[in-house]
Amino acid sequence: MEIESICCIGAGYVGGPTMAIIAEKCPHIKVTVVDLNKDRIAAWNHEDVSQIPIYEPGLSAIVAKARGRNLFFSTEVDKAIHEADMVFISVNTPTKTYGLGKGMAADLKYIELCARQIASVSTTDKIIVEKSTLPVRTAEAIKNILHNTGNGVKFEILSNPEFLAEGTAVTDLLNPDRVLIGGDTDAEGQMAVKALVDIYANWVPKERILTTNLWSSELSKLTANAFLAQRVSSINAMSELCEKTGADVNEVARAIGMDSRIGSKFLKASVGFGGSCFQKDILNLVYIAKSYGLNEVADYWEQVIIMNDHQKRRFATSIVSTLYNTVSGKKIAFLGWAFKKDTNDTRESAAIYVADYLLNEQANLAIFDPQVSEMQILSDLDYLESRSTDANRKGISVSEDVYENCKGAHAIAVLTEWDEFKTYDWQKIYENMQKPAFVFDGRNLLDGEELQKIGFVFQSIGTGK
Repeated sequence: MEIESICCIGAGYVGGPTMAIIAEKCPHIKVTVVDLNKDRIAAWNHEDVSQIPIYEPGLSAIVAKARGRNLFFSTEVDKAIHEADMVFISVNTPTKTYGLGKGMAADLKYIELCARQIASVSTTDKIIVEKSTLPVRTAEAIKNILHNTGNGVKFEILSNPEFLAEGTAVTDLLNPDRVLIGGDTDAEGQMAVKALVDIYANWVPKERILTTNLWSSELSKLTANAFLAQRVSSINAMSELCEKTGADVNEVARAIGMDSRIGSKFLKASVGFGGSCFQKDILNLVYIAKSYGLNEVADYWEQVIIMNDHQKRRFATSIVSTLYNTVSGKKIAFLGWAFKKDTNDTRESAAIYVADYLLNEQANLAIFDPQVSEMQILSDLDYLESRSTDANRKGISVSEDVYENCKGAHAIAVLTEWDEFKTYDWQKIYENMQKPAFVFDGRNLLDGEELQKIGFVFQSIGTGK
């Protein structure tokens, strides 16, 4: 089956970049990204391509090249589904906040709504591709909905999980470690698998395109994120032990990272992992394990989340204890709000939870991030519902100038590893702060010895300095 038209439901952090790359690499295929959020679609269609809603290095140039040629962004969902040969489902699958599985299971209501909408408007056979991160055997539910429409349309379901790291999404898409495609093992299922393989083969070497059954593909995504998050929590657990024993966690990480059996990636001690994937996917894995009665398996993976939450609290309490056990009325400057550098995504960012703790201690927070807006910062804090909206606005200020942001502060907390933070005139920053001036580096980003020469009292995760 040759694909001529693709529809992607969901114009977020996965759907937008993925479809932009497919459109750029496959100019013979019409790619339409649809979303009910009119403001988001308007941002994707903004005349100034630098104003697209997702910040990823290199993404705006790719969108500019393909948009209007064979890449389109629209709110006409039914029309795009009707015209497509292949439909990607790339909608949000948040952790449930209600009912059975609350706090752990994935909320699949948006997936179900997509399936029902596809079923209701389709008049020709289609390949449906799960792009959202989903719990294992979700495809079974989608099949049940699509195959019982009674209109004679045939659907093949594929699982094609994303393995993007925000901040490097364009590089990850252009040069992936692997592309994973899961499908049914019968003839029709394998024809659908081949159709998607042929799309990726326009730029991905065939040996990097891995095909599996549906269930293996769905579970592989959760497993990959669980393993990566486990490494972060493992090194963070060791960082606390390093502080107590006088060891340097950076030196420990370098030593064990040179072991070829371990490797060096995801061994950087920090204030904790954030983002839309790690915590959500591990909690989902915990729920699945519990649902099968595998309580020891569930407890094992849940400990990764417990350690991550502990690390965020530990960083916040370290600020309070170092500042003479009170931050009430003191100005604490935050450098960074996004959960990692090179993205404007703030979902589950450690900065949110550190800020929440310090606001409860009546600190005044001054926040600077080169890509995150004041509206988003306030929205993140309001979502926690720890305080009233008015209290959040009284407790924080947001600046677009880092030097103004740090002026008069008692301490600086580095919460995102933006490279530009290393290039600032730290002497100038120090001269305009309260004395003694503290820097708490939650990302092990800055040179502590250089900052101490200037006069800062420096402390970073894992070193105890």
